[in-house]
Amino acid sequence: MIVVTTPTGNLGSQVLASLLKTDEPVRVIARAPSRLPDRVRARVEVVAGSHGDPDVVDRAFASADTVFWVVPPDPRAESLDAAFTDFTRPACEALTRQGVQRVVGISALGRGFPREAGLATASLAMDDLIAGTGVGYRALTMPAFMENLLAFVPVIRSQGMFFSLIDGDRPLPAVASRDIASVAVRLLLDRTWTGQDSVPVLGPQDLAFDDIARIISEVLDRPVRYQRLAPDEFRAAMTAAGMSDAMVQGMVDMLLAKNAGLDSAEPRTPRSATPTDFRSWCEEVLAPAVLAG
Repeated sequence: MIVVTTPTGNLGSQVLASLLKTDEPVRVIARAPSRLPDRVRARVEVVAGSHGDPDVVDRAFASADTVFWVVPPDPRAESLDAAFTDFTRPACEALTRQGVQRVVGISALGRGFPREAGLATASLAMDDLIAGTGVGYRALTMPAFMENLLAFVPVIRSQGMFFSLIDGDRPLPAVASRDIASVAVRLLLDRTWTGQDSVPVLGPQDLAFDDIARIISEVLDRPVRYQRLAPDEFRAAMTAAGMSDAMVQGMVDMLLAKNAGLDSAEPRTPRSATPTDFRSWCEEVLAPAVLAG
């Protein structure tokens, strides 16, 4: 039995869709089971509730051997610990109690980075908490998702721009969620691995935000520019969007760490490279979202 968390999220839904093409029994934890399509509810066991709830994870992990673990975004969390390790702690207790053998989790690059890296540091602390249970663990360590740009669809459409704290000419890796899901499914279906390790998932190439803006402009056939904000400007924008002070600071610290090389320390290899290039993703995902308006 494989348990899938966040089954209606962007990543969890793709993992679930691939698993349902197999004969594997699947159980999902869903805050809102009604959001699951009827065909999915007919095929899986559903445990309703939050996977941060001790009773929910205890029921969901019973008789399961493998878990796909994603901490859901909580932009209003009062602290990074609350968002990551505190949320994950009940699941760790249930993993041990129920005898789960393997966990595939979504995490971040940056192990060994010499300074605080906000959300990335919190993700790595979550990895340590899960690994401390002794369960077999594969942490998928990622740079930015290409899908992060979907948050900028309204401003790309209305103002022809997107923004961050990172230098426009700094090349960085980025990965499409479809490729992350593919790696996750392969590991979830493989009962031969043991122990604990990280699995970098780095996309096919490094691109600077100025390059990304150029590609978006070419695909949309309209000018789109990248704007690097000062930290105070970025904080104000994130606060206006409803993020808590702690999560805003966590985002700022992570982006400044990326600008200082957080995501560049992990070399791309045939094992860590994934196939979806940014132009293809832009044509298939971002452009339709922008043009739909």
